Amino acid sequence: MTSPTGTQAVDRAASLLREVVDAPEPVTFTELTASTGLAKSTASRLLVALERNGLVQRDRNGAFGPGEVFVRFAWRGDGDAALVELAMPYLEELGRETGETINLGVANGSMVEQVAQVDSRYLLGGANWIGRPVPLHCTALGKVLVAFSSAELPPGRLERRTPRTITTRSALEADLAEVRRRGWAATVEELEPGLVAVAAPVHRSAGTVVAALSVSGPTSRLDTAHLAGVAARCVEQANALSAQLGHRPRREGAA
Repeated sequence: MTSPTGTQAVDRAASLLREVVDAPEPVTFTELTASTGLAKSTASRLLVALERNGLVQRDRNGAFGPGEVFVRFAWRGDGDAALVELAMPYLEELGRETGETINLGVANGSMVEQVAQVDSRYLLGGANWIGRPVPLHCTALGKVLVAFSSAELPPGRLERRTPRTITTRSALEADLAEVRRRGWAATVEELEPGLVAVAAPVHRSAGTVVAALSVSGPTSRLDTAHLAGVAARCVEQANALSAQLGHRPRREGAA
């Protein structure tokens, strides 16, 4: 049987959670204490517990919004908006680590639709790719989606974007096999001259790849000496995002 004290704590935590979930935008600590009438020490203790359990999360300004548990539940409907909301902290962290342009992309027919972006800190490489569909076969995002998901290349001859673009299907299949082996894709001046990108897959709970996460920048910064290190950071953040979507990778040797 639950004690009155335990019931009271649950009721107080629930009142905080209700205020956070019902609010149209993140709520400050001061606003929460005012709206619930809770003492600051009580509200602080309960919010820490709610945050620890993924029920609330703080934004960059310290205000409280629904946690990853709620966003993950919304993501069951396959909505891009829910995916973007959950993914943004990982894009931002990858942007801080690399300084380059970070994108989240999903397959849309024979193209990649980029649904979220964190801009580069540099002037060179600061293009906005949101709303600009790009072909699957000559982008790092696209190669990941073809290699690991149900995305398919269009029939017929592949479009050549630059002299470095892989245009034969046999050469592209060999490249995709390498992508599957190492777990990430790279393109060097295949979409545009001077543009380099790496990308890694984002998995949902069942293991299905639902998106790809990329880092892109100019050849002057993302040269061969730095590419593998940037790719490793991209894979790390893609794996962390996948874990938030409920993905648990199968351990080697498991039955």
